[in-house]
Amino acid sequence: MIELLVLDVDGTLTSGAITYDSNLVESKSFNVKDGLAIRTWCDLGFKVAIITGRDSPIVAKRAQELRVHYIEQNCKNKLAMVKKICTKEKISLENVCAIGDDLNDLQMLQSAGRSFTLQDANPMIKPFVDEILEKQGGDGAVALMIEKLIQEKNLTNEYINQWL
Repeated sequence: MIELLVLDVDGTLTSGAITYDSNLVESKSFNVKDGLAIRTWCDLGFKVAIITGRDSPIVAKRAQELRVHYIEQNCKNKLAMVKKICTKEKISLENVCAIGDDLNDLQMLQSAGRSFTLQDANPMIKPFVDEILEKQGGDGAVALMIEKLIQEKNLTNEYINQWL
């Protein structure tokens, strides 16, 4: 049973675009549907980790807003970090669901009990995941993944009731 979601950021929670203004201030756009689904998943008692290869205060802010349990930035070995979190939470990799879009996510995706990628992911990782979502990064793909997991767990009513 999936107990922990592990989420990549750039290209998964966002479209992958990184924008700098004339003052070199970075901006990212997150999909509110993903945010609502992540927050509801947490409210049902499950864990979420955001693990990203870059470092951005924007990501830290978004993780805080969503009450994400773990935020690991500037991570060069995502699988090692997932294993560390699993040890702390006393869960096996079999109980982890991961989503990512590029080669730096591959080991993590291959080791998770369940793995997803996006329609616009690097084609080289697609053969190694359990499911390719019909959405692109930043377009509500994480929400779609969470809703699939909720349905598989027969928790649709509980999920909806979080908002009634």
